[in-house]
Amino acid sequence: MHLAYPAVLAALLFCVGVYGVLARRNAILVLMSVELMLNAVNLNLVAFDVWLRDTLHAGQALTLFTIAVAAAEIGIGLAIVLMVHRNRGTADVDRLRDTAERPESPTGAPDADATAEDTPHGEKAEATA
Repeated sequence: MHLAYPAVLAALLFCVGVYGVLARRNAILVLMSVELMLNAVNLNLVAFDVWLRDTLHAGQALTLFTIAVAAAEIGIGLAIVLMVHRNRGTADVDRLRDTAERPESPTGAPDADATAEDTPHGEKAEATA
């Protein structure tokens, strides 16, 4: 078996994954693109293991480790994305950049122009005199 075939396929998979991470806005699609990149690495590990005829099969052992890490990553990532979607109503990565709450004014009181959407849990901000 030639090493070029799986190496080219892995390079194409990795490039598609990088494009997905850089171009997509949906967090689920970003996680799927990361999985594509990890699978490209797995393909390279197994291909080089077969090509080098390693007696310890280190490439296959590393592939199993990578699969376990990817499974943990996707489980935790999906849990975080579902929690954020439940709290904010969107999984758009561009809208999730500001994870902190709105800053308060220098006096310590909330901003006067804060609306019900700006405050946590949809509560109206009380005006203090």
